[in-house]
Amino acid sequence: MKKFVVLLSLIFSVASGVLAQNDFEAQMRKLVISTLTISEHYVDTVNTEKLVEDAIRGMLEKLDPHSQYSTAEQTKKLNEPLQGSFDGIGIQFNILDDTLMVIQTVTNGPSEKAGVMAGDMILSVNDTTISGVKMAQDDIVKRLRGPRGTKARLGLKREGIDETIYIDVTRDKIPMNSVDAAFMLTSETGLIRFSNFAMTTHQEVVDAIAKLREQGMTNLILDVTQNGGGYLQAAAQIASEFIPKGEMIVYTKGRAYGNQEFKSLGGDAFQKGKVAVLVDEYSASAAEILAGAIQDHDRGLVVGRRTFGKGLVQRPVNLPDGSMIRLTISKYYTPSGRCIQKPYEKGKEKEYRMDVINRFNNGELTNADSIHFPDSLKFLTLKKGRTVYGGGGIMPDYFVPLDTTKNTNLYRQIVAKRILVDANLRYLAKNRTKIKEKYPTFEDYKKKFKVPEVIISNIFADAEKQIKGDFSAEEKEKTTGLLRQMLRALIARDLWDMNEYFAIIYEDDDIVNKALQLLEE
Repeated sequence: MKKFVVLLSLIFSVASGVLAQNDFEAQMRKLVISTLTISEHYVDTVNTEKLVEDAIRGMLEKLDPHSQYSTAEQTKKLNEPLQGSFDGIGIQFNILDDTLMVIQTVTNGPSEKAGVMAGDMILSVNDTTISGVKMAQDDIVKRLRGPRGTKARLGLKREGIDETIYIDVTRDKIPMNSVDAAFMLTSETGLIRFSNFAMTTHQEVVDAIAKLREQGMTNLILDVTQNGGGYLQAAAQIASEFIPKGEMIVYTKGRAYGNQEFKSLGGDAFQKGKVAVLVDEYSASAAEILAGAIQDHDRGLVVGRRTFGKGLVQRPVNLPDGSMIRLTISKYYTPSGRCIQKPYEKGKEKEYRMDVINRFNNGELTNADSIHFPDSLKFLTLKKGRTVYGGGGIMPDYFVPLDTTKNTNLYRQIVAKRILVDANLRYLAKNRTKIKEKYPTFEDYKKKFKVPEVIISNIFADAEKQIKGDFSAEEKEKTTGLLRQMLRALIARDLWDMNEYFAIIYEDDDIVNKALQLLEE
């Protein structure tokens, strides 16, 4: 190792003689020699890989809250939702009493083709028992996934059949859809909700718009609440479907990369018709680009609460071992010139992450009068000259306060301890077939299904065993109403899909109902 350090020093010395000596070279020599010296001479054994990773993280932490390092495994998990697919057997599942229950099979996916059904319990994968052995969920997922073309032999327990069923499933490419729901709220107004901006999101949204237009849609609600963003290009492509060709969607400014403009490509999915974009304090990055473009061009209404305020663009830098650096290279600006990045201090990521909590404590999420912008951050929309603000997220055209009375501490704890989810799974495990026979369509279910009292009683019985503290009769009554609505939605999701889940959830959603009122007035 000593010879290597000396050799390295000689190489740098020669390089310094050939190239102009500069501070960057000196600092690089210092960093490499320090790492090698620690690895060779430190009193205890050193994990060199971790040492280098800690050094990278330390450098990035001093830059901004969004420049980050991820290991190879973390990078793979981060990229899957954005790439739009992975290799696996094609099921949605949940865990009940240490056993994996199939919630849905992916339409035309390998499990559906092989005969796996919703409600099946998976007991084993390739002769390895996964039920009743306390196996970690990540380990179960690793056994279910694998290269396309390989086989997974599943041992299944199915309602009404005593013996174990064995089915061979050939793994294949499984799509990961960004669009969570797309359905008609009324005879005129459709709604599309998507959870991120991935490679496939633009085409998914275009396809969803086409289907809704076939059903008579003339007004469209885009729900990007709790959407953390994704690819900037995906946001620009989606905005192009609403904004005329050649108009500015977003532009970026960066030291090394200069200015870059993204103008509308003039898609024809929905150039005419009323539009509303739903946002909240967790709508970030690409979601803010879409909302900002719609707002700046006066193309539609933005409804909800002030968005997160992430206006920094990251470039992925792939490292040889599969790890990755996401480095901030520029800031983005809405068509009116707004930079919506909220303020931050370098090296103070914890304080930055507390911003939403601080907004809640300051009353901003419940009262629009608590939000104050300086005149220096005032901008005008491009068509109607309306006042909008930069410097910290997109402020909606119509503010909808967070209703803190809709939730209870008891309900939050029931959800956190999986009491609600487990109650739903147990009920479906015994009654899936009966419910489908009694309510053959979702419309029948939505109008007539009532949550059995025994489920609510069982939830409260489990809550008394697992949750400490006394809860008033008033809180229990309010919690009962919340449980009924969520159970109706969860059962609908498991029997049909996410459209039906959100159709029930949105019945009581203040932001959706406000947007619906504004569009149909």
